Amino acid sequence: MNILILGSGGREHSLAWAVMQNPKCDRLIVAPGNAGIAQIADCATLDIENGGAVVSFAEENAIDFVIIGPEAPLATGVADRLREAGVLVFGPSADAAQLEASKSFTKEICDASNAPTAAYARFTEAAPAKDYIRKQGAPIVVKADGLAAGKGVIVAMDEKTALNAIDDMFSGVFGGAGAEVVIEEFMEGEEASLFVLCDGTETLSIGTAQDHKRVGEGDTGLNTGGMGAYSPAPVLSAEIEARAMDEIIRPTIAEMTKRGMPFQGVLYAGLMIKDGQPRLVEYNVRFGDPECQVLMMRLGAQVLDLLQAAAEGRLSETQVNWADDHAITVVMAAKGYPGAYEKGTVIKGLDGIPEDSRNMVFHAGTKAVDGQVLASGGRVLNVTARADTLQEAKDQAYAMIEDIDWPEGFFRSDIGWRAL
Repeated sequence: MNILILGSGGREHSLAWAVMQNPKCDRLIVAPGNAGIAQIADCATLDIENGGAVVSFAEENAIDFVIIGPEAPLATGVADRLREAGVLVFGPSADAAQLEASKSFTKEICDASNAPTAAYARFTEAAPAKDYIRKQGAPIVVKADGLAAGKGVIVAMDEKTALNAIDDMFSGVFGGAGAEVVIEEFMEGEEASLFVLCDGTETLSIGTAQDHKRVGEGDTGLNTGGMGAYSPAPVLSAEIEARAMDEIIRPTIAEMTKRGMPFQGVLYAGLMIKDGQPRLVEYNVRFGDPECQVLMMRLGAQVLDLLQAAAEGRLSETQVNWADDHAITVVMAAKGYPGAYEKGTVIKGLDGIPEDSRNMVFHAGTKAVDGQVLASGGRVLNVTARADTLQEAKDQAYAMIEDIDWPEGFFRSDIGWRAL
């Protein structure tokens, strides 16, 4: 098969790494890719949010299967254009992608399917939103309705922070994503992620993970896109996972089908768990980043078979073959992230790090210039390890970090602390 992956982050590097291990893969192109991806696949310059351009590229390069990594191309309907052109694609339609692209849409689906989630209210003007916050009190959660690159959610522990968030959103800090705001009850408990493949009808759970959103040790400081993750997530026991599938995932998929927008792709459910009860925090319609990295590390070559089965409507014929192992990824970010940070700094020491089924450095914000690897983003590297226990995986990952020479980078030293 000739395969095209859309995206340029650590998520796409890990997807490419797993897909390349499958003998079905004859040629792999990643657009636009990054310095790490370029070492294992062909990279191409392509506007991945332009459906027509993606279709033309797929036809010109005899692509058999397209895997869409980030959410933006899904929201703009790239998967729809590919399906219309008869190209096999993994990723939901623009209608179905509203489960991530619109917080209010997701709440409607939860209401219709009786899926347990936080109480909420929706607003298109600042004054009534502020009145609601004053009435409810803090802590409270303020969300931009649309896509805001993972930054449009403010967990306000005091009323002032919540009111400031309303001002920011309606003043355009998050662009059009903040034109409508969803204000939610603050849910207590422990958060974890469940990843489920869907083929429009059938569902298949392919793993659990737990992310570390805060920039600082002990989950303190500003929210980020994620500073590390591990899989599996012990808090998501088999019993709780089964409950989430029965009470949240399957009712959602049924409601989407009922509305004429069947979901095909990966549904990533952020769950809040308290006293054995899972409640939905949010849906994403693509793999999480950095959760994808630990899932790919554990799943390996079978990933291509699973994604193809979902795209072809054959999930009922397949199953996941799990090893009894653990994986962890530690994000190395540019100093200053998630605020202002310097680009173009040189990263050394990567050549000496082993890259195999148990040790990988997945690139996120990197580019290659004159034979050197340069940092080109906020989250730059995902140092990832797999082992029999989480502690062993953690020790492996941090040992690899010691060999990376990048003074302008930083990382958290406590990834996995909840499980350990």
